[in-house]
This record gives sequence, structure tokens and C-alpha cells, in this order.
Amino acid sequence: MDYVTRILLGLFFVVAVALVVLILLQRGRGSDLGAVFGGGSGSVFGSRGSANFLTRITAVLATLFFGIALELAYIYTGAGTPSSVTESVIETTLGPELPQAPVDEAVDDVPSVPE
Repeated sequence: MDYVTRILLGLFFVVAVALVVLILLQRGRGSDLGAVFGGGSGSVFGSRGSANFLTRITAVLATLFFGIALELAYIYTGAGTPSSVTESVIETTLGPELPQAPVDEAVDDVPSVPE
């Protein structure tokens, strides 16, 4: 594993943990609606100041998460290398050269098919 991949994996882990924490910190949209009947907040959906900030940070972290995930998938599939996955599977199972059929001298005695 090279240096860039290790950095991306570490960043991926940090972004994933931060994203989970931020999502758990946010309150649900329906939680403020029940407080209206109890006189909890001044508006129907409650104050949106802090939720707006947390929502923006969550959107940025989610974008980073998916971007890093796509980059790691590109690195691990080897899409940047000249050989594809199917070529490498064929080379490992059959070897660099295809197996040759054994040549028999008796094969020349087979009559040809009339046209």
C-alpha cells in the first residue's frame, strides 16, 4: 500500500466518524413540532440557526465521504493500470500462454467433408 492510499484511508475514517457524530448531534425535524402544543418554541419548526450550520457541515462531510470513497474504489480496482481485471484473472488461471492441444500424426487420416 502506498503513501497516498494510507492518507486517503485515514482521512476516510476521520470523515466517517465525524459524519456519524454530526448526524447524531442533530435533532429530528419532528421533535420541535411536538413542543408547539406545550409552548416550547416560538415557531412551528423551532429555531433554525444552529441546525443550518450543522446541516451545511454535514453536507460538506458527506460530499468528502463519497468523493474519497470513489477515489479509493478507483485505486483499489486498478483502473489506472493498463491490464484489466479480466485479463489478470485469465493470466493467473491459464498462465501467460494458452495451453496447446497435443498434435497427433493420426489426425491427417481423417477424410474431408464433401461440399
